[in-house]
Amino acid sequence: MNALVALVTLAAMLIYLATVFGVGGARRKSGIRAPAMTGDPLLERAVRVQMNTLEWLPIFLVTLWLFDVFVPAPYGPYGAAGLGVVWIVGRYVYMTGYMADASKRSTGFMVQGLACLLLLLGAIGGAGWALVRGG
Repeated sequence: MNALVALVTLAAMLIYLATVFGVGGARRKSGIRAPAMTGDPLLERAVRVQMNTLEWLPIFLVTLWLFDVFVPAPYGPYGAAGLGVVWIVGRYVYMTGYMADASKRSTGFMVQGLACLLLLLGAIGGAGWALVRGG
């Protein structure tokens, strides 16, 4: 794995940690203690942001790494890292939009979803090309 892709992976983990701390902050503000997850709209949005980010992390990470491995340099490492940064920005926009109002989550969701789709298509194409070449 390329060091640039590794740094993007670590940045993605920081975004996920931000969602974890967001849930903790929402719990403090609402006064709702674990294991309850409902009863305050702020807490419910924070939990949903965290869970949605967790749901997307496997898709993102697997396609990011496979894109890096199978798409030839310089496109693989730089393409994977660039799309990874787009995913992170999309998650941030999703998180801040959703926390402000659930109806404001769509733009960030679409950005991160498109980044994952491009990573997936690149990984499929790269792996298919490697298979055809006998690698």
